Amino acid sequence: MLGGVIGGVIGAPAFAQTAPEPATASAPSAKKASPVRHGAAQPGKKAAAPSGTHVSVRPTAAPRAAEEAVNVVASHHTSHGAEASISRAMLESQVAGTNILKSVGQMPGVSFSSSDPLGLDTWGTSVYVRGFFQDSIGMTLDGVPLNDQTYTSVNGINVANAWISDDIQGVETSQGAGGVDLPGNSSLGGTMRFHTSDPKDKAGAKVSQVFGSYGTLRTYVRADSGALNQTGTKFYAAYSRADERKYDADTPGFMQTVNGKLVQPIGHDSRITAMFNWNDAEVWGYADKSLSILKNAGWRTESWAPNYKGAYNASEYAWVNDNGLAYTGPGSYDVGSGTPLILPKGTTPTIPATWQNTNEGAGTAYYDAGQSTQDYLGSINADLALTNALRWNTVFYAGASDNHATYGDPWTQSLGTGAPLSEEVWQNSYRRFGFTSAFTWHIGRHTINVGGWYENNSQRSGLFWYNEPVYGQGAPLKTIGPYTTYGAAFQQGYGFTWNTNSFQFHVMDAWRPVEGLTVTYGFRSMLQTTSGGAYYGNVDAGYGTGVGADSGLPSGSMTSAAAFLPAVNLDYHFGRGHEVYFDFAENMRPFMVAPSGGSVSPWAVSSQSAFRDLQRNLPNERDFTYVVGYRYTSRKIQASVDGYHSDVYNRLISASVGSLNNPITSVVNSKHATMWGADAALTLQPFEGLARGLAWTNSISYNHFTYGDDVNICPLNGVCDIKGKQMLAYPALMYKTSLSYEYKGASAHFDVNYYGKRYFSYMNDTSISPYWMANLGAKYRFGNLSVLKNVTLAFEVYNLFNQKYIAMMGENGFPIGGQSGDGGDYQSLERGAVREYFGTISAEY
Repeated sequence: MLGGVIGGVIGAPAFAQTAPEPATASAPSAKKASPVRHGAAQPGKKAAAPSGTHVSVRPTAAPRAAEEAVNVVASHHTSHGAEASISRAMLESQVAGTNILKSVGQMPGVSFSSSDPLGLDTWGTSVYVRGFFQDSIGMTLDGVPLNDQTYTSVNGINVANAWISDDIQGVETSQGAGGVDLPGNSSLGGTMRFHTSDPKDKAGAKVSQVFGSYGTLRTYVRADSGALNQTGTKFYAAYSRADERKYDADTPGFMQTVNGKLVQPIGHDSRITAMFNWNDAEVWGYADKSLSILKNAGWRTESWAPNYKGAYNASEYAWVNDNGLAYTGPGSYDVGSGTPLILPKGTTPTIPATWQNTNEGAGTAYYDAGQSTQDYLGSINADLALTNALRWNTVFYAGASDNHATYGDPWTQSLGTGAPLSEEVWQNSYRRFGFTSAFTWHIGRHTINVGGWYENNSQRSGLFWYNEPVYGQGAPLKTIGPYTTYGAAFQQGYGFTWNTNSFQFHVMDAWRPVEGLTVTYGFRSMLQTTSGGAYYGNVDAGYGTGVGADSGLPSGSMTSAAAFLPAVNLDYHFGRGHEVYFDFAENMRPFMVAPSGGSVSPWAVSSQSAFRDLQRNLPNERDFTYVVGYRYTSRKIQASVDGYHSDVYNRLISASVGSLNNPITSVVNSKHATMWGADAALTLQPFEGLARGLAWTNSISYNHFTYGDDVNICPLNGVCDIKGKQMLAYPALMYKTSLSYEYKGASAHFDVNYYGKRYFSYMNDTSISPYWMANLGAKYRFGNLSVLKNVTLAFEVYNLFNQKYIAMMGENGFPIGGQSGDGGDYQSLERGAVREYFGTISAEY
């Protein structure tokens, strides 16, 4: 099932080259880093484009009929130039409800990892595309910019929360330096354009149910209205609910989503669509780990919840051993907070023996950690054929998000109850609205696209502590809330508000001077201004140099501007199935918006003076990317190879030393880095007859990213020069292989991926070992049974050989190593899930 995608995906154009779908179809020691991660076409007329401003320069081959006896795997995707489209058939090779980015992760040069098999916990999920993290990849959903994909971002929505994966029809991907016509402020290292499925012409319904290991249940229901009148008005509404318990603790992950889409055709070649999505995620996250924890406490070290007594004991231990409390037995203690510290009978200052050997001690794991997130997204799209040669596409959209990210803090006393621990809650939110508009004009051998994008985003971020009960005097707070059970927040760490206005304009032309050759060229201009910053800071909680408006935390405006960001792509087809392509693009990313603690944002520094220095001297991150590639495509062989080079300027590094709960953080400009690499892939389908559906795909990727300037990132004493050091968390070498077979209603696949060594510290003195990951799946389509249609049964095994591996890295930032004094270690690793089994049954009516 994976072979078709991998076999044709090599390279990275800055322009879309795939045809659109038809229109029819505390104490100071308690300070902690903020959890911010780092109708079909008529003869002679052009089919309506999908939502957004994506320009087609070449038609796509028609898909095979669903009832064909032998389905060729390679038909699950199309590739042109250095762009690939992942079809619905490919997406369905994953367990229903899986994060859609996992399918993209099968492509060469893409590294996807998650702490849970379905990828629901966005804290433990990461995507890298040729050295660019998920905060630097341009993403849209039906033309709506999704922007930054990192955890609790105030600049965008994760695609896993933006739409039910069952209702995504396909993905168009590019691995270059972004797309000229793609709206958004996070596009540096490629683009991903997600397209939702259209309502069906005939009324009906679909239900699927997933059963999995550790009590996993996932239900999906969709109802289609069918065409309601002669104009073709139609809509659908869908609901999904996923319950996914952790493999090493009795705490769950829960997500439910409602989405709907309405399509109103206008004539035979235009339409208006409206869509809405609501998502609710209530997730108990996995405990963050360090190399010290993995070595001394073990891979299954997990948060205490629901064992409140164990967490209470560990908090008492922290007060005795870290805060110097003279413990004489159960009772009340005066710790100078104005509230007695209560250590009741039945508790004692203890931690597991193995924890005493870790660098983190009582902080090896907290009582709980997780998130409560509510996301809303809606849009109206008008895709209008003004003439046979001129189209106008406009999208109006709005989105909102409210996030609560939590830790059970063992070092900060609950001042309202006297308990030694409290619930630390980061509260991030945004309200954004905007529009995109573009004209596409076909004239002679040219397809000219001109358009723009505007967005306003009102953003907030705050850090609060809430009371936990004294042991035996009430139930502890849940990581998903409510948090005010024992009163309002007793302490605030900081408060930030910002307002961001983003503008973008682009011009591009796809020119076909001779048969087989397409030259696409253009540029985009971008302007973004963010104003605001801290309105409150509490020095007693470790933030700023004062209290309130005079906190000394960063406040002020930053402007990012680039008048001319050019891009050129050449794509030449010759002979039978041969293709060569070249791509160049320059891109710029505006300054990220995030609060204090561990993020790569100017507002994340610890003082106003440091922020003012960045205002005067910090340029925007830019890159220049070049790609050259070759592809051969036939029914039996798909082969591709390409090479790429990027010059990356002004990439920001969030450098931290000290413990996780008391970091000293600075934002450092790395000045210049270089990256070069190569991808190669081969898919073989050599047989006919019964073996026609057998495909074997292999791909290999190599990436070499090094910092090029002398930059000392030690925030205190010592020299920590990053020149010549390699990038973190992304493997230099990846190998992926997939063997798949389809015949009539049966299919099976066996996939194995190899991920090479990943550096953990900036000084490259610590790293995560390579690992192999294998998955196995089988599916049988029974067809129609009585009134039920397309009855399907699927079985999947995740992590077939039960490999121990680290998934997410750097969720709390990365250690420095070298002379920084941190030993190259930090509590900023997430273990990947153990072997798990999933079964899915689905049917339509």
